[in-house]
Amino acid sequence: MDMDLKDVIEFLHATARSLGAEITSPWFYLQFGLILAAFGIAFAADAAIRARVDLSSVAMKWPLPLRRLAHVLVGSASTVVFAILVIAARITMYHSTWPSRSYLLAVAAKLALAWLVIRLITSVIRNAFIVRVVSVSAWLIAALSILGELGPTVELLDADQVSIVLGGLRLTPLVLIKLGALLIVALWLTNIASNFAESRINRSTDLTPSIQVLLIKMIRMGLMVFAVAIAVSAVGINLSALAVFTGAAGVGIGFGLQKIVANFISGLILLVDKSVKPGDLVTIGDSQGRISAMKTRYISVAAGDGREFLIPNEDLVTQKVVNWTYTDKNTLVKVLFSTNYDAEPRLVCKLAIEIAASAPRAIKNKPPNCILTEFAEAGMKFSLTFWIADPDGMDNVKSDVMLALWDVFKREGIRVPYPVREIRVRGGALPVETVVVEASG
Repeated sequence: MDMDLKDVIEFLHATARSLGAEITSPWFYLQFGLILAAFGIAFAADAAIRARVDLSSVAMKWPLPLRRLAHVLVGSASTVVFAILVIAARITMYHSTWPSRSYLLAVAAKLALAWLVIRLITSVIRNAFIVRVVSVSAWLIAALSILGELGPTVELLDADQVSIVLGGLRLTPLVLIKLGALLIVALWLTNIASNFAESRINRSTDLTPSIQVLLIKMIRMGLMVFAVAIAVSAVGINLSALAVFTGAAGVGIGFGLQKIVANFISGLILLVDKSVKPGDLVTIGDSQGRISAMKTRYISVAAGDGREFLIPNEDLVTQKVVNWTYTDKNTLVKVLFSTNYDAEPRLVCKLAIEIAASAPRAIKNKPPNCILTEFAEAGMKFSLTFWIADPDGMDNVKSDVMLALWDVFKREGIRVPYPVREIRVRGGALPVETVVVEASG
């Protein structure tokens, strides 16, 4: 039954009168002093226990449930000691005087025990933030129940005076609290289920990396939508009543979130058409590296030097992308070099082909080729091409071949041209005439 404003005021007055009567009693101060003493002893005992017990090694050989219980008890040593001391004080006062004179001790003991039980239950959760939220929320509910105020508090949070009606949707603080709690639990379970599905899909050797990523994303999205729908329905919200919010969200997506939606749709397109996939070596603008991950909004390209480029999915759909490993990993390496006119061009080509063929990463069934491309002003220009099986480290391969060319040219007396400037001063005065002369050695 809903509470009106008069009932709320009377409830608050009654609570204040009861609290005032309790505070004026000398037994209240005795119990309060015992609680403070127990708190101080518990704090000191917690410091001593933590200094002498290693949490990482405690109960290592015990079964998992007992090991988890030991970790919780050691991690919450102050609460354990506090509960023991308060329970002992409660039992002593209960048998020494009227039970009502130790009511505050009973409440403190129940609150401490409730916190220990909650910490034990939440120890199976790995997310620290979720653990904190669930622990505090559950403890507040337990505290209200112990104090006998859970029912009135629920009625107060669900009263018409604090409700908001939007169309056919009635929102109260109680509904929002229930919805938040259910969403946390549902999304946590969804994360566990999706991680399990992801591990099974990643172990499958029959699926390509693109299909694996696509299936994982579809499963995660489907489970998330299902979890949200179940949580909303569980608190009594009719999904048809959210039509106005769905329309507003659609307008917001159309105007403010269009880039996010475009990247999401582009990511699905990339996964379906398999134009890029994890492990591919790509060049996008000035960025080059291997695709290490494909996310909902972007792909991660590892450059190989510790950097990772986060490139929006939309750029891969709308811009030019060089995929070095799209259908074939074989890569053509081109080395450009020059010699002076004293060299024999046929000998130069023969030496260059031999060096390229002897490169460790050169493909043996695709022979290298060297051609004379130009009679330039400074010398003859050549182009050496050969194939390697993988584009990774292509610059290193080019460097090794060019160093080998340099050594062979030194041995054969073949000179590489370079410009030389001579400055001639006539009569020791200006003007100065600059003459560019071709170097012959």
